[in-house]
Amino acid sequence: MTQTPNDDERLETFAVQATSESATHTVVTTRDFEFAVDEPEELGGTNVAPNPVEYILGALAGCINVVGHTVAQEMDMAIDDIEIEIEGDLDPAKFLGADPEPRAGYQNVRVDVTVETDADESTVATWLESVRERCPVSDTIANETPIDFSFGIN
Repeated sequence: MTQTPNDDERLETFAVQATSESATHTVVTTRDFEFAVDEPEELGGTNVAPNPVEYILGALAGCINVVGHTVAQEMDMAIDDIEIEIEGDLDPAKFLGADPEPRAGYQNVRVDVTVETDADESTVATWLESVRERCPVSDTIANETPIDFSFGIN
């Protein structure tokens, strides 16, 4: 993949490389890490790893955790624990080629955050709103992000 340098010096570029192991199993590398992506057996996969849309929800949970602790520290708000439950609804009809109309992606994502803290309800509400606004993953999911596709043939 050819990367274009960022004109804005504040931007940081993150990257992954992926290799297809089968029709459903992908091996992804980033920095010094490797992880698998697969589909459940009922969707034709081998169920060796979470599927792509589960990773999106997991990435959102991880981002909420990181941003949550960062914002709490900035607010001098002590946090003993953060529990995050996320569900998303999508219609697989477009992905499966059965119907061109519904969005292929999540139509709704529900996030339930429970925080263990001695902060009052107003402070927690302010904290959560800041986390929601500052989380790069929730921003990417909630807003249109241009994707430039290119291809090569070997």
